[in-house]
Amino acid sequence: MSPTAGKTLTHAPQPDAPDGPSGRSAALDRFFRVSERGSSFGREVRGGLATFFAMAYIVILNPIILGAGTDKFGHSLDNAELVTATALMAGLTTLLMGLIGNVPIALAAGLGINAVVSLQLAPKMSWPDAMGMVVLAGLVLMVLVASGLRQRVMDAIPNGLRRSIAIGIGLFITLIGLVDSGFVTRNPDSAHTTVPLGLGEGGRLEGWPVLVFVLGLALMCVLVVRKVRGAILIGIAVATVVAVVINALAVIPDAAWGLAVPNVPDDVIGSPDFGLIGDISLFGGFEEVGVLTGSLFVFTVLLSGFFDAMGTVIGVGEESGLTDRNGQLPGMGRILMVDGAAVAGGGFGSCSANTCFVESTAGVGEGARTGLANLVTGGLFLLTLVLTPLATVVPSQAATPALVVVGFLIMASNVREIDWADPTVGIPAFLTLVSMPFTYSITNGIGIGVLAFILLRAATGRLRSVPWLLTVVGLCFLVYFLLGPIEQLLGV
Repeated sequence: MSPTAGKTLTHAPQPDAPDGPSGRSAALDRFFRVSERGSSFGREVRGGLATFFAMAYIVILNPIILGAGTDKFGHSLDNAELVTATALMAGLTTLLMGLIGNVPIALAAGLGINAVVSLQLAPKMSWPDAMGMVVLAGLVLMVLVASGLRQRVMDAIPNGLRRSIAIGIGLFITLIGLVDSGFVTRNPDSAHTTVPLGLGEGGRLEGWPVLVFVLGLALMCVLVVRKVRGAILIGIAVATVVAVVINALAVIPDAAWGLAVPNVPDDVIGSPDFGLIGDISLFGGFEEVGVLTGSLFVFTVLLSGFFDAMGTVIGVGEESGLTDRNGQLPGMGRILMVDGAAVAGGGFGSCSANTCFVESTAGVGEGARTGLANLVTGGLFLLTLVLTPLATVVPSQAATPALVVVGFLIMASNVREIDWADPTVGIPAFLTLVSMPFTYSITNGIGIGVLAFILLRAATGRLRSVPWLLTVVGLCFLVYFLLGPIEQLLGV
C-alpha cells in the first residue's frame, strides 16, 4: 500500500457488515476482491451511484459540444443519436473497466477531446472521417500498452510529480464543481477586468440554484466530518429533492439551473436511436487533409487521451489507497488497455474518445475500491438509454458539491508527501498542480510539470537522474505545446 493509503481510508466508512459473504455473494467477493480491499457490497453500490450522479451530466453536455460543430460539408450530428451514443459507450466502457481492470474508474466521452473533434477535426473532413481518426488514436494507444511503453512512461514519472498530479486533479475537480454549480463564474470580456473568475454573478451569490449548491456542500461536509455512511450520496439525494421542491414553488428560468432542470418528467421513458454507431471512415480523413495534417490530428487526440487518463488513474489510485509503494495500481496493464479500447470505442460510437473520468473520485470518496462499483455506474448509464428524461432530474448544483468535498480529500492525503525542500521537485510539482485547474486540462498540467522537472534537473547538473523515457515524453510535450507554430511553419 502507498504511504497515504492509511490516511485516505480513514475518510471512508467502515464495512457495512462484519460477516463475510456467502454463496453467489462469495463468488462476487472473490472475483472483485471486495473484502480483500477492505470494502463491502454496500460501499461499492453507494460508490457506483455517487460516481454516476457526479458524471451523468456528460449524457447532456457531450451532445451539446459535438452538436455545435459542423463538418466540412456542413453536416451536423443529430442530438438524439448523440445522447444514445454517449450513454451507450459510457455504459459499455465503464462495465469493461470494472470487469477487466477491477478498479472504480468510470469512463465516458472526454471533455476537451470532444471539443478538438468538433472544432478542429470535423471542419476539415466529414464526421465519419473525424471519428475514424479517434479510432486510430485508440488503436495506437492499445499498441503502446501491449508493447509496455505506456506502463514504462508512467513508471518514469518521479514520485513528487505523481503526488502533484493527484493534487492537481483534486484542485481541478474542485474548480469544475464550483464553476458548474454557478458558485464561481467567468467574468465577461466586456467587464474589462484582469480577474477571469468571480464569485457568483457580479461578485454576489444570487439565485435559488446556488443556494442548493451551498446547502448540499454544507450537508456533505457535516456528514463527512461525522463519518456518516453514504455521506456523498445522501448529500446528492437531499440536494436534488430540495432543488425539485424549490423549482416547483419558485419561478426560476431553466437557464439558471444549467444543463439539467430539476423537474420530475411526465414521461420517464425515451427511445434510443443507434444511428451513429459504427458510422466511421478509418482512413478517409487522410484523403481529405493529407498524411502530415492527419497525423498531427491523431497525435493531438492521442496525447490528450494518453495523459488525461494517466493522470486520472494516478489520482484515483492514490485516493482509493490501492497503489503500492511505487505508486502502481494492481493490474495497471489491463486498466490502460481498457482505456485505449475506450478511446477507440468512443470513436466507433461517434461520441468522441471515451476516457477515465476524474468524477470517479466521488465514488471512491463514498468507499468504492473495486470494479463492482463500475457495474452499478455502467448499468445506470445503459439504463439512461431508455430513462434519459429521468437522468436529467439531478441538477449540477446537487451533484457538484461532491467534487468539492472529494477535491479536499485528495489534496489532504497527498500534499504532505511531496519533497518541497528540493526545488527541482517542488517547483515542477507546484506548476503541475496549479496548471491543471488554471488551464482546465489534466494534460497541460502534466506536460508543464514534466518540462519544468527536466529543465531544473538539467540546470542543477542532474540531467542524468532524469529517466530517458521521461525526456522523450518531455520532447513530445514540447511538440504538443508548439503545435500552433509547427502547423504554421509547415503550412497545414
